[in-house]
Amino acid sequence: MFSNYLIGLREGLEASLVVCILIAYLVKTGRRDALRPIWTGIAIAVLLAMGFGCVLEFGSQEMTFQAQEGLGGSLSIVAVCLVTWMVFWMRRTARHLKAELHGKLDQALAMGTGALVATAFLAVGREGLETALFVWASVHAASDGTPRPLVGVALGLATAVLLGWLFYRGAVRINLAKFFTWTGAMLVVVAAGVLAYGVHDLQEADLVPGLTHLAFDISGTIEPDSWYGTLLKGVFNFQPDPTVLQVTVWLLYLVPALTLFFAPVGFASGKGKVTVADEQGPRPSEASQA
Repeated sequence: MFSNYLIGLREGLEASLVVCILIAYLVKTGRRDALRPIWTGIAIAVLLAMGFGCVLEFGSQEMTFQAQEGLGGSLSIVAVCLVTWMVFWMRRTARHLKAELHGKLDQALAMGTGALVATAFLAVGREGLETALFVWASVHAASDGTPRPLVGVALGLATAVLLGWLFYRGAVRINLAKFFTWTGAMLVVVAAGVLAYGVHDLQEADLVPGLTHLAFDISGTIEPDSWYGTLLKGVFNFQPDPTVLQVTVWLLYLVPALTLFFAPVGFASGKGKVTVADEQGPRPSEASQA
């Protein structure tokens, strides 16, 4: 449940931050008339993400077992690729996000209502589709027959929306660079588990060999149905009897990804830090000095 909460929080907060920046910029520049197209684009993006998630969930139920496993494994790998790209992209460009969004919004304002809707839709829609795919893959991997994975995602998204609103109101100030760094690292660990589970799905679908070649089997020590087994599966997608290929893929992804992720990218210096205070504009005292 924690890993799904983390996904909902991390992905939802990115979208909330984008919305916060767009709305705050329009309010500060006196363009409240442009808020309606922005909210329209955001609503379309949310509906598209929800629809995509429903297609993934209900569409796969009509397939045979092997087809379901093949689809689940393939989409898990795609989801891991997308979320890995997103995590590294945010790690390197978080401090430029505000300026990038402001530039796109200025261009859209000059082009009219349709461009505003498209800007908001594209800014939030990409996050929404990535979130829907990764959440589906993660819930599929961590499914234990209970609604806990979905509850975790819902709580994470609700927390992200609340934090986004508090950011906009100026009630919360955190270092976003550090936040996205550490949550991104945890998300890489979760993605490694999803990738390994995706490989297992492909093996069960007879698309990849090695299903009977186990790396180890500690089911007698860590029972999958125990509370600690459920906890390990929910947080790390841990499996007590993985195949050799699963363990190999897990290591080949996790070790290089974390090594590259924590490589210096300029965040160590002061100029690399991004805080919510930066998104709120100058404080009253600073404005008066200006």
